[in-house]
Amino acid sequence: MKEFIIRRYRSEQAPATERKTLLRIDDEGKVLFADHQAEAVLGYESSELEGQPVHRILASRQDDPFAPANRHRIERGQNVLVTFRHKEGFFYTACLSLRIDMRDSDKAASATITLCDSATRDPRLLRLAEKGAGFGTWELDTQTNELTWTEGMFQLLELKAGTDITPEQALFYCQTGQARVRAMFRRCLRTGEAFSLDLDIITSRQNQRRVTLSCRALKQEGRIPRLGGTLVNRTADMQLDRARQQASTILSATTTATTDLVVAVDASFNLLHFNEAWARQFSETFDRQPEAGDNLSDLLQEFPNERRLMERLWHRAFERDSFVVEMPMAQQSRELPVHEFHYQRLTNDQGEVTGAVHVARRIQPKLNHASSEEYRIRHDPVTGLMNRKTFIARILKTLGHTSRRDSCDSLLYLDLDEFERFNDLAGSGTCDRYLRELAGNLGVRVRQRDSLARLAGDTFTLFIENCPEARARKIAQETLELISNFVFEWQGQKLQTTASGGLLILDDDTPVDPEQLLSQAADLCHTAKMSGRNRVHAARAAAHQADDSTAGKRVEQIRKALDKQHLILEYQAMRPVASPTWGDHIEILCRIPTSEENETTLKPHDFLPVAERFDLAKRLDRQVIRQTLNWLARQPLLQPRLKYCGFNLSLASVLDDTFPDFMAGILSESPFDPGCFCLEVREAHATQYPDDVAVLCDALHQAGLRIALDGAGASVESYSLAARLPVDIIKLDRRMVQKLDEDPVQQVMLEALHRIAEAAGKVTVATFIENEDALRKVRTLGIHYGQGYRLFRPRPLAELTPAAVDLTTGRIGG
Repeated sequence: MKEFIIRRYRSEQAPATERKTLLRIDDEGKVLFADHQAEAVLGYESSELEGQPVHRILASRQDDPFAPANRHRIERGQNVLVTFRHKEGFFYTACLSLRIDMRDSDKAASATITLCDSATRDPRLLRLAEKGAGFGTWELDTQTNELTWTEGMFQLLELKAGTDITPEQALFYCQTGQARVRAMFRRCLRTGEAFSLDLDIITSRQNQRRVTLSCRALKQEGRIPRLGGTLVNRTADMQLDRARQQASTILSATTTATTDLVVAVDASFNLLHFNEAWARQFSETFDRQPEAGDNLSDLLQEFPNERRLMERLWHRAFERDSFVVEMPMAQQSRELPVHEFHYQRLTNDQGEVTGAVHVARRIQPKLNHASSEEYRIRHDPVTGLMNRKTFIARILKTLGHTSRRDSCDSLLYLDLDEFERFNDLAGSGTCDRYLRELAGNLGVRVRQRDSLARLAGDTFTLFIENCPEARARKIAQETLELISNFVFEWQGQKLQTTASGGLLILDDDTPVDPEQLLSQAADLCHTAKMSGRNRVHAARAAAHQADDSTAGKRVEQIRKALDKQHLILEYQAMRPVASPTWGDHIEILCRIPTSEENETTLKPHDFLPVAERFDLAKRLDRQVIRQTLNWLARQPLLQPRLKYCGFNLSLASVLDDTFPDFMAGILSESPFDPGCFCLEVREAHATQYPDDVAVLCDALHQAGLRIALDGAGASVESYSLAARLPVDIIKLDRRMVQKLDEDPVQQVMLEALHRIAEAAGKVTVATFIENEDALRKVRTLGIHYGQGYRLFRPRPLAELTPAAVDLTTGRIGG
């Protein structure tokens, strides 16, 4: 429950004369109480408001005090300007402040734990424990030789509770060790020393069980009047030991019968099992004789590069069900035979990883076959990776397939940073060894369907096939981390460097020209290198790649417009379609001026791919926002009118940790309420980086801004994003609105998304409304706002300036 003070707002009115009223609203948004001043301020009597939703007196949903943007400011003790709807129908501005914020809470229950008195314990608890844990307790009176059992003892021997049986008869259930049991009892009686024995018994129903018999003296005043103890069922352990022993026998026989290298390790790299072939090859390679229980990392302590490679391979085996890699047992010598290593993960019944096993089969004869000449033609002689010619043929073959796939392809272009210093320091031979070992480490991380190649010098490429964009970005980042963490030891020195990468995302309309794609990826890599190295710059492939002169011209035009702060700004209005709403709701659009005679401005589809490709998108976003706010600052009459001003964000800004600070800083100098500004995040970016977008939303909400999810409905993830992502506005994808009147399935999907958004307290906007039929259908479905050429065509931002009016006191507006 919250109590709000509402004051009619007039800038020229003195605080002592302003009218105010008090409203008490519950957490569901219903008015619980209104004081007697409500009629003077709101136009409603108290009785008319009580029990009614607060939306009844608000001009629009964005004025809701419970909306995230308003709620954060109110909770920080700030006043909020809200537009109210008077009972007579006109709109006015009022100042809203929080008086009381109280939430019901349950008092935490308290409890204590005390030691149980065995004398008062319910005997049913003991029976329950014995049955569940499989044990029984017994007690022997040494004076009368009377033995008492609990029900658990009878159950272990599969006897009926209370069966008449003597201690001597009970001993007959022991298959072996009867004499030892008697001897241990006599020793306990004589010395008071406790004992515990594992026994194999045969029950009354001829079932074999393993039990543990324990005994201790129950002393009293130095005497031993009684003995007591337990009998615990260990049959499950016995069966497990037998199964393990049998499995070990079968495993040893199987691995001994093969010449393949077989070894199994636990999750800490301790050797669980290996055959003689693996031990022999390991001893010849590393001059170490392994034994069961040895730690592989310790055995390879004097071989750091091989140890790191081994650990990466086994870690990969722990993370995957299985994978295959071709390599020698050690990279230190090219004369070692090449093996095909098959790795398989080991898990327990709970699905927890307990270790892994590999079986390696020698494939050296295959490489020495007559086809080795063809192998040398198709592979790089230093690293053994694909060469440029083979890599291009692989791309052509993959892109030439017309079958529909679930995800897209990506091309990662890698260039080692400052690699030439290795040549000066260690020479070309050592550099070749570095590249060979690095290639081996990269090959371990490559998925089986992907293609890794060395183009030339210190340049590598990776073709990531049929992989979601988010996963491709993660693979690119993981590859850079692997390169930066790779250390090559040479004559007591550690050679280590980083890499810059360009990730090109390929769409369905990507041109099937590998050289053109490599050129675009190389440009992205160059941008990453110029931006500071050790980073990946990503962009989508251009459908029709402009030549270098055209791309350079576009970059020059963008940079010139940014340097001179001369972006051309336009706006497109959003119109309410469900109910009338007062105020201006606009989205800012950007154009780039040109000096071409036949091309007055560049539209987004002309300059955005180039801006993203050359790392200018983030700067472009900030300049659009800065230039818009500077223009608004010169329009004071727009301050009460402007209810929504939206800006589109690029992925670079979404992932920029400093962007919320930039917005907070620039808005602190603006006379406009931060709540009227909204940053629009694309649905594709929210799907790829949900955690980053959620953090961005929280940070922007703290600054008082609103956030919109743009393009909702483009994928199935939109429905969950609309429900759980902390955004305020859901802007529907254009494909959901186009031909809406002709596709009933599309209508159901759009309505479902709208209902989810409404249930989450969010506003919906239908975009690209271009005809009367679409507008009619959108209005029927209850969508809150509409945007498109049917409602409003983009216009220069200057046309939003209020018209000039001449008054006796002077001119305003204009």
